[in-house]
Amino acid sequence: MHLDIFWILRVLPGIIIGLTIHELSHAYMAYKLGDMTAKNEGRISLNPLKHIDPLGFILIIIAGFGWAKPVNINPDRLKNTHRDEILIALAGPFSNLVLGFLMIGITRFILDVPSLRFFLGGIDLAQLLFSWAIINFGLFIFNLIPIPPLDGSHIYTTFLAKKNPELLSQLYKYGTIALLAIILIQSNSKIQILPIGAMIKGLASFALSVFGLK
Repeated sequence: MHLDIFWILRVLPGIIIGLTIHELSHAYMAYKLGDMTAKNEGRISLNPLKHIDPLGFILIIIAGFGWAKPVNINPDRLKNTHRDEILIALAGPFSNLVLGFLMIGITRFILDVPSLRFFLGGIDLAQLLFSWAIINFGLFIFNLIPIPPLDGSHIYTTFLAKKNPELLSQLYKYGTIALLAIILIQSNSKIQILPIGAMIKGLASFALSVFGLK
């Protein structure tokens, strides 16, 4: 169980912040596209409690991975159902991308002001923010995997919702199983089915270079 001080301060807040912004962005995009469902359910909020799924959060603490509470939308309230559902889906991961770059930018600022370097009993604030940026880059890349129920799958699942709902149901069922299997295999072996780690490293390196960091 990840309950040491390093994990609590360096990882857990980054996960909470990332998931909160991710789900808020889904809700806000739906609202801007004409669907009030998520807004009426209080999901346009920076309060993490509005977005945390209890079971998903417990699994994050115990196993290191989990999920947040899905944002409900009503496709009938969208003007262009297919396009708008894709935009709503992509709003979440791309908010994590922006947040990751923002954290790297703040890291650069902190490094330029030495008096801001240390925080909470000697834990380096710059390293703390960099860790949170990595988490958000991970959320961005992982959620773009085109396997249901991840956000990346909405590129094609919006078509199937009307044309073949039975196939869509099966994709969601077995997609979830496949994702869990991939996570378990990659977490407990050297087998890399999806190069998520390498992609996060590459994105982090690019973000650092943008702000003149190594």
